[in-house]
Amino acid sequence: MQYRYLDLRRGPVQSNLLLRHRINIETRKYLDSIDFIDVETPVLIKSTPEGARDFVVPSRMNPGQFYALPQSPQTFKQLLMVSGIDKYYQIVKCFRDEDLRADRQPEFTQVDCEMSFVEQEDILNTFEGLVRHLFTTVLDREIGDFPRMTYDVAMEKYGIDKPDIRFGMEFQDMAPVTQNQGFNVFDSAEAVLGIVVPGAASFTRKQLDGLTDWVKRPQIGARGLVYCKVNDDGTFKSSVDKFYDQDALAKWAAHTDAKPGDLMLVLCGGLDATRKQLAELRLHMGSEMGLRDPFDFKPLWVVDFPLLEWDEETDRYHAMHHPFTSPKPEHMDLIDSDPGAVRANAYDMVINGVEIGGGSIRIHDKDVQARMFDLLGFSPEEAEAQFGFLMNAFRYGAPPHGGLALGFDRLCSMLGGVNTIRDFIAFPKNNQGRDVMIDAPSPIHGDQYDELFLASTAADKE
Repeated sequence: MQYRYLDLRRGPVQSNLLLRHRINIETRKYLDSIDFIDVETPVLIKSTPEGARDFVVPSRMNPGQFYALPQSPQTFKQLLMVSGIDKYYQIVKCFRDEDLRADRQPEFTQVDCEMSFVEQEDILNTFEGLVRHLFTTVLDREIGDFPRMTYDVAMEKYGIDKPDIRFGMEFQDMAPVTQNQGFNVFDSAEAVLGIVVPGAASFTRKQLDGLTDWVKRPQIGARGLVYCKVNDDGTFKSSVDKFYDQDALAKWAAHTDAKPGDLMLVLCGGLDATRKQLAELRLHMGSEMGLRDPFDFKPLWVVDFPLLEWDEETDRYHAMHHPFTSPKPEHMDLIDSDPGAVRANAYDMVINGVEIGGGSIRIHDKDVQARMFDLLGFSPEEAEAQFGFLMNAFRYGAPPHGGLALGFDRLCSMLGGVNTIRDFIAFPKNNQGRDVMIDAPSPIHGDQYDELFLASTAADKE
C-alpha cells in the first residue's frame, strides 16, 4: 500500500476499479430512469450521540466547537422529503471512527436513497429492481428470488441477522434429545444447539480435534464441541459415548434428520452466545465443505427487526438501527406498555451472508419521534439540542417516507467475487486506519493547534 500508485498499474487492480466504475454508472442510470434526483448533502455536520463514533473537525472560526463528518446523510435526506423532493439519491462518502475489518473502512461509500409516500413493500421492490439491473448489466446474469425472512427466524435458524442461505445446516434445538440424561454439561445449559453437516462423517479424529480447537479460540469463545458421526452402517460414534448409548444417539439423528454419512456438531451454553458461536461454526463448515461459491448469489431480505435493544451496561434502550426508524404500525400501541417487544419497520438486504444494505420506514410524526427519544434516554432538552431542527421540520408537515442505503464498496466486492472491499478502493486505509502511502493521519504543525484553540504539548509542536 505504500506504493499503491504502482500497484494500481496491475491488470487485476485496474479491472476492479473498472468494475466499480461500471456499477456506479449503472446505478445512476437505473435511479435516474425511475425519477430519483441526485442531491448533495453537507460533509461538515453536527455530532450526535447515537450510532458509531464520529470523526470530528475543529472549527477555527468557532473556538471550542467542532463539526462531525457524516456517518450517513440520514437527517438531511429526511429533510429533503419534507422539502418536497420525493425521490432522492446520492452516491456519498460516509465516515465512522470504528475498528476495521475486511469489509469496513473509516471512510466508505454508500448508495443513499429516500422516497416519500411509500410503504416497506415499495422500497423492497425498488431496490430489488436496482440489484437485478446491476447483475444483468454488469455481470450479464440473472439473480434469483429475494425471499423474506423475519429477524426472529434468522436468529433461530442461523444465529445471525445476515444468514448465508447458499447452503443448509440450519440450527437444530437439541435440548429435547440431549438434556436430563445425566450429562451435566448439557443439563445445566440454557441452550443446546446443533447442525448437521452432510457427508462429513468421514472427518478424522485429527480433523474433529481441529474443529474443537477452532471453536475454543477467543474469537469464537466456545467451551468445547460435541460431535456425533452417523456411520454408513447406521451405527453412531460420538465424543460423549459414555453418556449416550446407541439408542439415545439414534434419537439425535431422528430429531435432526441426519442420514448415514452425516456429522452432527453440537454446542451449548447461554442462548445468545451459543447462537453466535454456532453461526460461526456453520459458516466455517460451509467453507470447509465447498458450499460457499462466491459466484453463487443468494439474496434475501431480513425484516421485522426489534426496534430497540436493551444495554445492560448503560441500563437503557438503544436503537437497533437508528432513532428515526418507525415502529411497525400494528406495534405502535406497545411503545408505552412493552417497548422491548416493538418490531421496527426496518429491513436489510443480505447477499451470501453479507449485509449489502439496510433501511427503514421513518418516523414522520413529531410526537412519536419525541417518544422515541424518550425511550432512548434523551431528556426533552437534550432531544431539542441535538435534533430540534428535525422536530421543527415535522411541524410543517412531513410525508410518510422511508429509504435504504446500499454499501457501495461491499456491493462492488460482492459482484467481483471477493471478500475484502480494499481491492475495490483506489487508495484504501490499512487495518489501523492509516494511509501508509501519504502517511496519514499525521501530526499537525504547532501553529495549527493555536489557530484551532486546541491544547497541545511541546512534543506535539515539535
